[in-house]
Amino acid sequence: MKTAVIYWSGTGNTEAMAKAVAEGAGVSAVTVSEFSGDVSEYDALALGCPAMGAEELEDTEFEPFFSSIEGKISGKKLALFGSYDWGDGEWMRLWADRVKAAGAEIVDGEGLIANNTPDDDALAKCKALGEKLK
Repeated sequence: MKTAVIYWSGTGNTEAMAKAVAEGAGVSAVTVSEFSGDVSEYDALALGCPAMGAEELEDTEFEPFFSSIEGKISGKKLALFGSYDWGDGEWMRLWADRVKAAGAEIVDGEGLIANNTPDDDALAKCKALGEKLK
């Protein structure tokens, strides 16, 4: 299965999660700005973005990227992950709803979230998430 792990990180927390997901999937993680592929060529995607502002996706790079692929993810297997500082993960639930509405299958049925810096347990969950994309 051809898999891509694509993320945006402001503080390094979501980057750490992305690297663990990528390790599990047996691929390299790339930032949104580094990704130059066509998502339609991939069977599975792992997308990472932290909660920003009022529990929303980062709007300068990640939101435009996700909006540009939203119409191309139907039938694909997607894993969602990201870190947050406050709140209860509302941004992830809203993002998961968008992914489901676009016709994609979310691995484990929901996104994986970590409060601030992911601990060893969170990183192990990230790696396990990546393994499900093989």
